[in-house]
Amino acid sequence: MTRYDLVIIGGGAAGLMSAISASEAAVKNILIIEREDRLGGILNQCIHNGFGDERTTGPEYANKLKNRIIDMKIEYKVNTTVIDMDNRMNITAVNESDGVLEIKAKAVIFAVGFREKTKSNIFFHRTHCSGIFSALTAQKFINIEGYMPGNNAVILGSEDIALILARRMTIEGAEVKAVIERGDRCVGNKKNEKECLRDFNIPLLTKNTVTKIKSNGRIEGVYVAQLDENNEVIKDSAKFMKCDALILALGFSPENELMIKANVSLSKISGSPYVDMNLETSVSGIFACGNVIHQHDYVESIADEAYKAGINAANFIFKNGAVALNILSHNL
Repeated sequence: MTRYDLVIIGGGAAGLMSAISASEAAVKNILIIEREDRLGGILNQCIHNGFGDERTTGPEYANKLKNRIIDMKIEYKVNTTVIDMDNRMNITAVNESDGVLEIKAKAVIFAVGFREKTKSNIFFHRTHCSGIFSALTAQKFINIEGYMPGNNAVILGSEDIALILARRMTIEGAEVKAVIERGDRCVGNKKNEKECLRDFNIPLLTKNTVTKIKSNGRIEGVYVAQLDENNEVIKDSAKFMKCDALILALGFSPENELMIKANVSLSKISGSPYVDMNLETSVSGIFACGNVIHQHDYVESIADEAYKAGINAANFIFKNGAVALNILSHNL
């Protein structure tokens, strides 16, 4: 069994920033575990700017964090998945090169983020056809893999990721027929609504939803119906909208499976872990930060929270609370 002072599960913005602050607080034996093939998490596929400042893209921001991790000689493992953990911080992970890893930690930070809600969370879960994508999957196909999910798309949901993806697909030559929102207004922020939809003449249909999918192996179109004040479908209001891709931006749920294994107390409403003012969960020595707690709109707020989590994990390890919290020192 390999022993570490601090193990951070998740190598996105939250995981990297918490590792940086813990290292600055004199924790020497740190391990970051990331299941993807590179550090940075979702930042790697967010090629638009606005991360930290108006000019910095997601990959550039991730690279700045990664360079600090390398400069500080913090150990990390990519392509590595944690498959088990208990409340005594015994961790089991696997990867291709090491096989099964048995790890013991003095403290753990969960920075695992969220997962998207999928088509199984909504009404047409029995529809089996190609051409239905989650928003982050579609974004990854375009920005990292170089594949277009479709030439004519309908996007269901108006989260910021939906707005950004609508613009990205349009720039790449696709036609986004509409962004469809069940509510009476756009969920994403006003800036993205203007810059991603109105500036590109992409229709936003509020108080509407997709009620049925037409397919023949691949999606051929969707039926879009209006909703009344009680969010019930208005009879005979459905209209057919031809498309070869349906993108689902239905919101997010926390990645909490490992926390359940570790007996961490979770909210029955959101599924997120309960944390105290130090970002410590109900299990002593296990901390959480970033989107696994709640959805953050900006990477700067994730960085602030993660920096605090790293400091407090260091305080727990040293048991003296003597480490000073300096949020300003994390600026890139």
